[in-house]
Amino acid sequence: MIRIAVDAMGGDFAPKEQVEGAMRAIKAIDDIEIVLYGDEVTIRPFLSDDTRIRIVQSEGTIDMGEKDPIAAIRQNRNSSMAMALLSVRNNETDAIVSSGATQALIAGAHILVGRMKKMKRTAIAPVLPTALGKPLILLDTGGNLEIKPEYMVQQAHFASVYAREILGVSTPRVGLINIGTEEGKGRELDRAVFDLFTANPHIAFVGNVEPKDVLSPPCDVLISDGFTANVVMKTIEGTAKGMGKMLRQELSKGFLGKIGLLLSMRNLKRFKQRMAAEAIGGAMIYGLRGVVIKAQGSSKAFGFYNAIRQAAHVVRQDVIHKVGDVIEKDEVNNAKTA
Repeated sequence: MIRIAVDAMGGDFAPKEQVEGAMRAIKAIDDIEIVLYGDEVTIRPFLSDDTRIRIVQSEGTIDMGEKDPIAAIRQNRNSSMAMALLSVRNNETDAIVSSGATQALIAGAHILVGRMKKMKRTAIAPVLPTALGKPLILLDTGGNLEIKPEYMVQQAHFASVYAREILGVSTPRVGLINIGTEEGKGRELDRAVFDLFTANPHIAFVGNVEPKDVLSPPCDVLISDGFTANVVMKTIEGTAKGMGKMLRQELSKGFLGKIGLLLSMRNLKRFKQRMAAEAIGGAMIYGLRGVVIKAQGSSKAFGFYNAIRQAAHVVRQDVIHKVGDVIEKDEVNNAKTA
């Protein structure tokens, strides 16, 4: 059985949606067990079916707006998030899913789970929908505002393995976010990463990709530093919401517009579902010794179920060990060519 730890107290709608998402996952996935970390008195009223689900009592939560996440984790080792993370470190569970405070989860993952051997930096990597009907891995969306080029090579390896093992892409193509497609564009960091990706035999590099092509990408993985990729992700989210509102406003004008709105409601609903992060699950934090999935803070039961499903699949496919093998081979190759 795959054991999934759930931070039942983290997020905007905890613990109701986390518990309902867990029950939904148990019904749909045969090879998992779920451990809910949180306040049993608060959780129990929502747990109508405890098949393969148990509760571990915790004390307190990490606030969503926590300004000092490192101190919060260190001072609240009995919180639901910290206890769930520690269970992965101690091999009591195989993965954790949390919709709690992002920076606290990243800090806690570093402190309590730890980085993979030889992995120099972690990265947050959500999977985005595209106009081409295929998913796109975007990283790093906030883990490292500044980073060395060689560390981005490791992140590209991780994303490539994830795309192959989880998304089913036989030969994942990697693109670099830049202000132009031509070689030599961008900052010193971008130019250095371009050269490293081009020379690496384990990365199927397609070159620079402009932000305007993010939703119709020529690749399966799109990478940049944490600042740039985070701006790209939030721009996409904001644009999608804004376009949806403007479309509704225009369709609501006049008699014919209102008829058009009525007739297009199903299409608008499908558009919203297609852009919803909940349909994918969560963003995996790359580079850790264990599987850590960050679900959206506003995740409802469906989103949490998908995050649990995602976590189980990553464990099932042994992604972390496979990434370690690729990094090991890359180091051997670099040593031979040095």
